[in-house]
Amino acid sequence: MEVGNLKQPAHLRVYKLIRDMILYGELAPGQAVTIQGLTNVLGAGMTPVREAIRRLTSEGALEFMGNRRVCVPVMTEAKLEEFAFARLAIEPKLARWGAEKIGVSKVYELDMIDQALNSAIEHGNVREYLIQNYRFHMAIYQASGKRELINIVERLWLKTGPSLRVMFGRFGTFNLIDMHEQALAALRDNRPDKVEDAMREDILQGIDTIRSGLFEGDAQKEDLIKIS
Repeated sequence: MEVGNLKQPAHLRVYKLIRDMILYGELAPGQAVTIQGLTNVLGAGMTPVREAIRRLTSEGALEFMGNRRVCVPVMTEAKLEEFAFARLAIEPKLARWGAEKIGVSKVYELDMIDQALNSAIEHGNVREYLIQNYRFHMAIYQASGKRELINIVERLWLKTGPSLRVMFGRFGTFNLIDMHEQALAALRDNRPDKVEDAMREDILQGIDTIRSGLFEGDAQKEDLIKIS
């Protein structure tokens, strides 16, 4: 795996790569990985990998296990309820504020993202689905200009993304109601209140997917990537 844009500092490039591995569920909850393993997979130096792990640990996206191993924290029902509360308190409002500022060109961009998301569903590509879902939400939120709240939301997504990957990998995405299309329709009609409602339902859908599936089996032990 290449380390991306050479103009970025090595520690930042590596941070973003590992962050994406967590966000899009390539590292399963509870799956131990070594610093050396990440170094080999990323083709990066030991120092930037250590710095990235230190930062992600401080953000709660990783936790140390000892013996130079880290893992994505395992989701619990109590954690999920806290994350759900926080996301539902912040994200619908960000969507409304973003919708109040979004122009025609941004709506077109969001439509393209949603088409890519639908294609991922059609082809059963869970990782691509998660990427496009993240892009759709963040494009709306970033339009709000509320940088501090967006930072909080990004950390919350880091803590729920791996569990979503497990659930969608297990049960698929075909049965999901397309709340993004409802949000797009509301944007075209200049109805920020309806965008807020659609995004709230979209978040609830994701949280319910985790809640209904994660604690009924042994889903979290499914290996999504092997790094030793």
